[in-house]
Amino acid sequence: MNFVRQLGALLRMNLLGLPQRLGLVCTTVIGVTCAVGVLLSMLAMGVGARQQAMGNVRPDRVTLLSVGALGTAQSNIPKNMAVLIPDLPGIRRNAKGEPIVLAQASVFMTARRKLSGKPVGFPIVGSGPRLTDYTPELVLTAGRMFRPGLRELIASNYCAEQYQQFEVGDTRTIQGRDWRVVGTFDLGRTGGSCVVYADLDTVLSAFGRDSYNQINVMLQSPSSFTQLVDAIRANPVLRLEARHEADLVAQNMQQVNGILNFVSYFIGAILAVAATIGAANSLYAVVDSRRRELAMLRAVGFNGLPIVVSILCEAIILALPGALIGAGLAWLLFNGRAANPFGFQFHLVISLSLTLLGVAWALCMGLIGGLLPALRAARVPVTVALRAT
Repeated sequence: MNFVRQLGALLRMNLLGLPQRLGLVCTTVIGVTCAVGVLLSMLAMGVGARQQAMGNVRPDRVTLLSVGALGTAQSNIPKNMAVLIPDLPGIRRNAKGEPIVLAQASVFMTARRKLSGKPVGFPIVGSGPRLTDYTPELVLTAGRMFRPGLRELIASNYCAEQYQQFEVGDTRTIQGRDWRVVGTFDLGRTGGSCVVYADLDTVLSAFGRDSYNQINVMLQSPSSFTQLVDAIRANPVLRLEARHEADLVAQNMQQVNGILNFVSYFIGAILAVAATIGAANSLYAVVDSRRRELAMLRAVGFNGLPIVVSILCEAIILALPGALIGAGLAWLLFNGRAANPFGFQFHLVISLSLTLLGVAWALCMGLIGGLLPALRAARVPVTVALRAT
């Protein structure tokens, strides 16, 4: 008998025998279901956080940082350097013919949650006059925009909902002076974080600073990026680096994603090991119960390789429904649910790529769990069948 015919016969025998091993089958399927379901539900946090952070990212927006800065917090751009940027090529202009260049400086403050009273730190972003040109997704939902030269704030709706003293009309004490909240706004698909804007010069004066953290530029088109970079490099006075908005957002999310992925794979690996051991024990029990049958198959001419492959296929077949059930439960119970682990809110996302990862994870568990029992089945001596006869 050739390999294919032997394998087909063995698979048919294995599948027909599944109803007689229903308890062992359920043990394997439930274990894989739990492992895949927990893994996907945990990884869904990272997918949701990345999707929300990238929700408003545009290819025609660029951020300029000082040379060598790892991020906006470490960047320092003097005012005499910033005044040269509007004259660079490739920059889009607004309806008034003004270049869309937005200088910003960030300073940190603390606020207390409405429910728990727990203090949380986040930045106030001092912004120049073309904030709405650079961020057209910013839509005021109450109040008005802050006015230049005044100690006024506008806060995202998330701030007003989650933290104390961020509703329109509230007054906050910052650097010993009163600042008034004059408006709240929505940021579209990235509205799950606390963002506070104020007048740039007023913020710099209140905190005794004379430089910016970043200069944001709206390009005429995404292809203008190279033109802008070449112009910056050609001017030795401009010690700046240009970064796409998507790259900067991805860098800011790197630490959060790292934590979420580590926790997800750590917990998922523990459950996967438990499920794999359970599958292996079940298959060992099946092999032990079929020792006489396997020995007789060897005696009539079945080779060891088809037996190994048939046991591995059985393990994969048992793992597959567990993967699909686990993915389905994760999607049903967690997809779209809100999470708030690091001070910003996002929704869990069970994507197609995440589901395929869960299926692959389950198949690996099936292969690993079935390997040793399969090798044991192939080594059943023919003398077992002869003695039984």
